[in-house]
Amino acid sequence: MSIVERNQELIKEVLEAYPEKAEKRRSKHLNVQEEGKSDCDVKSNKKSVPGVMTTRGCSFAGAKGVVWGPVKDMIHLSHGPVGCGYYSWAGRRNYYTGTTGVDTFGTMQFTSDFQEKDIVFGGDKKLDKLIDEVETLFPLNNGTTIESECPVGLIGDDIEGVARKKGKETGKPVIPVRCEGFRGVSQSLGHHIANDTVRDWVFPKADEYRKTEDGFESTPYDVNIIGDYNIGGDGWPSRLLLEAIGLRVISQFSGDGTFNEVTMAPLAKMNLIHCYRSMNYICRHMEETYGIPWMEYNLFGPTQIAKSLRNIAAQFDETIQENAERVIAQYQADMDAVIAEYRPRLEGKTVMIMVGGLRPRHIIPAFEDLGMDVIGTGYEFGHNDDYKRTADYVKDGTIIYDDVSGHEFEEFAKKLNPDLIAAGIKEKYVFQKMALPFRQMHSWDYSGPYHAYHGFAVFARDMDLAINNPTWSLIENPWKN
Repeated sequence: MSIVERNQELIKEVLEAYPEKAEKRRSKHLNVQEEGKSDCDVKSNKKSVPGVMTTRGCSFAGAKGVVWGPVKDMIHLSHGPVGCGYYSWAGRRNYYTGTTGVDTFGTMQFTSDFQEKDIVFGGDKKLDKLIDEVETLFPLNNGTTIESECPVGLIGDDIEGVARKKGKETGKPVIPVRCEGFRGVSQSLGHHIANDTVRDWVFPKADEYRKTEDGFESTPYDVNIIGDYNIGGDGWPSRLLLEAIGLRVISQFSGDGTFNEVTMAPLAKMNLIHCYRSMNYICRHMEETYGIPWMEYNLFGPTQIAKSLRNIAAQFDETIQENAERVIAQYQADMDAVIAEYRPRLEGKTVMIMVGGLRPRHIIPAFEDLGMDVIGTGYEFGHNDDYKRTADYVKDGTIIYDDVSGHEFEEFAKKLNPDLIAAGIKEKYVFQKMALPFRQMHSWDYSGPYHAYHGFAVFARDMDLAINNPTWSLIENPWKN
């Protein structure tokens, strides 16, 4: 029996635990990659099956926690009951430079703290007052976003009206984001909604601003970093690398970025997008409206770093291309040393991945650079185009799982017995109790950065620490008893 046939049988076996209707629905979201196919061929971006545990987040999480939240010099208001704001408070490690509470606010939480009377009478006045309060307390902020929670959409608060009024009063941008958690099937719609608010509330005014004499001097090498959220400092070595080959990064949108950088974005010659899933919408808009081309890049592991740098450099002149080759050669000895140290300890180890954004495909080559083999991967909230892109990264026989449930993930792990699970915080302790080494890949398990050459050394060390920790020899695998 081939590995493809074996894993197809495994999927059927795991699905047998479901009632017939649920089995039929979930079977469309699971597949085994076959060599030569250009698509992983699973259904995606569909509602999770009721009663089946999912690890997805909501639209509010996508808008506030991913796209707008890392813009460091703005106040991001959670408009609604305190819970959504509290549990999204500093949940992602979007590092930034600046002085917290003075000119940066990324780890601070602001909420309108809805009570019952606000549900009955509306929260507009409370929102108005809250913006006055933050202006008094933090006058150096460069604007405000209002991320609405579920009750706001249900009672119909006019957050757009409040935003226009307070924008005029403060003279600063106030941007309403209708990202109530019930919208869509996952946090993915929140990304799209947040991108749309940039298109509708930021760029038109920025277009007017740019008509004035602002002193901006353009160069042929101006680029934007789009969709790098600087988790664990990822954006910093990435930016250093792009600058080392001669490009000028005029905007980090949005990790360690500012509101002014968001407004500057349409001045770039090219958009370089890291997290395609969360920010392709605004790249497509800038391409259609401003004629700015865009391309996806991958800075996980030396193989993909070199490939991405060459692809990026190919969009520019020979100077940039020569610089790219020089930079790749410059770091080669360092990367060879990292691989020489860690590959003997990790060669042949197997990995199962399940995270969001770009990681289920982008991080695979970094494991392969260390001699590791990814045997299963999938997205929490991927779309069809994500799975098409994933086909370029996975090998024959890899199990693909979209919005995998707790039952499915655990059963796959029991049968395949990987050496490492790379997933999110919700899965971490479940698998560790199953005596399986684990790395939390949403925020790098409080480590990082993992991007670019500097990040690969950290990545290799962390995988070694996770797998070869002697602690695992003291824990019994419960399903083997």
